[in-house]
Amino acid sequence: MATSNPAPTTPSEIPGTSASFLVRWRLQLGTGAVVLVLLTFWAVRASRSSAAPTGAGRSVPVVAATARKGEMNVNLTGLGTVVPLSTVTVHSRVDGQLMRIAFTEGQLVREGDLLAEIDPRPFQVQLMQAEGQLAKDQAAAKNASMDLVRFQDLARQGILAQQQLDAQVSLVNQSEATLKADQAQVESAKLNLVYSRITAPLSGRVGLRLVDLGNMVHATDAGGLVVIAPVQPINVVFTIPADSIQQVMARSRQGTRLPVEAYDRELKHMLAEGELEAIDNQVDTSTGTVKLKARFANENLALFPNQFVNAQLHVDTLKDVIIIPTAAIQQSPQGPYVYLVKTDGTVELRIVGIRATEGDDTALQSGVKNGETVVTDGMEKLRPGSKVTIAKPEVPGTTKAKP
Repeated sequence: MATSNPAPTTPSEIPGTSASFLVRWRLQLGTGAVVLVLLTFWAVRASRSSAAPTGAGRSVPVVAATARKGEMNVNLTGLGTVVPLSTVTVHSRVDGQLMRIAFTEGQLVREGDLLAEIDPRPFQVQLMQAEGQLAKDQAAAKNASMDLVRFQDLARQGILAQQQLDAQVSLVNQSEATLKADQAQVESAKLNLVYSRITAPLSGRVGLRLVDLGNMVHATDAGGLVVIAPVQPINVVFTIPADSIQQVMARSRQGTRLPVEAYDRELKHMLAEGELEAIDNQVDTSTGTVKLKARFANENLALFPNQFVNAQLHVDTLKDVIIIPTAAIQQSPQGPYVYLVKTDGTVELRIVGIRATEGDDTALQSGVKNGETVVTDGMEKLRPGSKVTIAKPEVPGTTKAKP
């Protein structure tokens, strides 16, 4: 009776297989399982960490501010240049040698103050000559007048011909005309003597002298002696966008004197206060702006000719408006919005309507009520419904240096 071989029970007994192959297969299977577990753990941890800022379990630290109701000034700010009311180049009105300079460069002078003096001796000589000629012609005129009186007596007696009397009358008239010409020469010499002392034609600040002492100066010199620029009062010419000009014109038509403040380049320090003086009659098409002129008393001499300043024109005052920090406002396709902190510590996205912005403050038309809290810093990590923790803003200069 034939008997069959028993089935193999060990790996080595399985046909076409070997123990080393099964060992390798089991190692690969175990390694793949470990890798799969690690990947699953990493994915779960990453998803938890990304969801942690907006989850209910963790809060986002933010800085917030409370909306308030109040007044806010509406100002228009533009870059301006300080311009003197007029600039005068002082010239000599006579020719001569510059003998004296009576001003200090950069000095403030008053109208009529002595600035320089030209050698007066030639003009004194001219005055003496003119006065001498006048005295000579006065004597001749007096003699002609006395002769006329005698000729008139002789003519009444019929001794003197009428023709001789008429000639004497004409001679007297000529003498009177000569006296007028001589008097004009005297006044001209006196005027030249006065012009030898050069005085300030107006009050202002003198610049650097253009001619040194001892030089010959002439009335026809192009450069002049010195330039004077008035500084009290003084003007500032600045520009505003053309879209804002109607608002300014409306207030001007009401007869309101609009105040203007001049600030430094960083808009931190106010230099002077003045009023709007004039509005240009056309828009600059290259820049889309309109020029305005403001006048400042400049009592503290803070404004200097050709200085660049920021002019701030006050056009209106908004009353009883909701004011929040400008930093709280973000932009979206739906319009400007803020993150509003609710009583439960979560945030809500609110679309707001902006009425006006002035520096760090913004006046709202809608969206936020008085007393509500808005986020001003840290909103980049927020989503609607995120839980937040309000932190106090860091005050500059309070951070202690590390040892």
